[in-house]
Amino acid sequence: MAVPLMQAVRVGSYVVKQHLQGRKKYPLVLMLEPLLRCNLACSGCGKIDYPAEILNQRLSVQECLDADAECGAPVVAVAGGEPLLHKDMPKIIQGLIARKRYVYLCTNGLLLEKKIDDYKPSPFFSWDIHLDGDQLMHDASVCQDGVYDRAVTAIKLAKSKGFRVSINCTLFDGADPHRVASFFDEVMALGVDGIMTAPGYAYERAPDQEHFLNRQKTKQLFRDVFRLGKGHKWRFTQSPLFLNFLAGNEQYHCTPWGKPLKTVFGWQRPCYLLGEGYASTYQELMDDTQWDLYGTGNYAKCADCMVHSGYESTAVKDAIQRPWHIAQVALMGPKTEGPMAPEIDLSKQRPAEYAYNEQVQGLMQKIKTEAPSASKRTTTIRRVKTVKKEEAKENS
Repeated sequence: MAVPLMQAVRVGSYVVKQHLQGRKKYPLVLMLEPLLRCNLACSGCGKIDYPAEILNQRLSVQECLDADAECGAPVVAVAGGEPLLHKDMPKIIQGLIARKRYVYLCTNGLLLEKKIDDYKPSPFFSWDIHLDGDQLMHDASVCQDGVYDRAVTAIKLAKSKGFRVSINCTLFDGADPHRVASFFDEVMALGVDGIMTAPGYAYERAPDQEHFLNRQKTKQLFRDVFRLGKGHKWRFTQSPLFLNFLAGNEQYHCTPWGKPLKTVFGWQRPCYLLGEGYASTYQELMDDTQWDLYGTGNYAKCADCMVHSGYESTAVKDAIQRPWHIAQVALMGPKTEGPMAPEIDLSKQRPAEYAYNEQVQGLMQKIKTEAPSASKRTTTIRRVKTVKKEEAKENS
């Protein structure tokens, strides 16, 4: 079982409680991005194309803990950027664990050897290491040679120190099902506790726009991979129904509020993948977002999306409503033969809108406005230190 039993029970109890209370919109996972800067520049990533002034911004420890308190989700995925670049990351993780959140720290692994002793194994903590396939696949995905080997070394080190470790594997157009299946066998042999997988989302700012999967290609790829995996005992950190959805067997609509994102911009609308606007509080995000404007069939940018950040929560809700169905899929695995579920009609979706420049200008203005006061604080601190040094000299 990829997810520990106690975590499955606690998260399941939380979901059942929301349903019994009649709560229609609730968070399952808090996506927390305390910074956007990264030490890689992956061709399929649309998260790091910002001016240096924005990449230098950080959420403080208190801002991260306040976001957790606002949201209240039982699971927190700390992403970025590269989270290990944040000097206060150990304090952030410790604070979340103290609240008994199940924390997944997402990292490319490049800094893990240097930083790992700042963390302690806990049933509430797991490393989530980015690996988009075998050595050739992954190094091509991250646009740098040698990253795969360092990530594997990081996995082995973390396991040797008693940590739970999962991998995050994103697949793109052109992925060979046999190579993907072999890769899943390899990471299982490494001793990872689970695999999280999904098709890449077509970020509008990603340098490579040619290798994102459309929905039909996604379904066929995952059917082929899962067919090859029959009997291989791969462990996934995701709902069996979400995997069944990837294989084209469920007609799901996304649940964007299931994994809300807090970033240096604020609470991102409408989801982890789309930055169409930002709210200053979690409640504002939930109350003022026009949710019906987004999702596959409603908005052009969502047309090909089948990513877990939107659809995992849908699968979890379906499991509560149809427990016999998830039991069957969990036992038999995703269906890999026969007709697929009907596709969502795209004929009435609204055209894409682009707000990147406006958002960047807004945050840049905010940074400039706050800069003088920050500079004044720094000057005051330096003046105090100088005075204390001079007093020490006089007293010596």
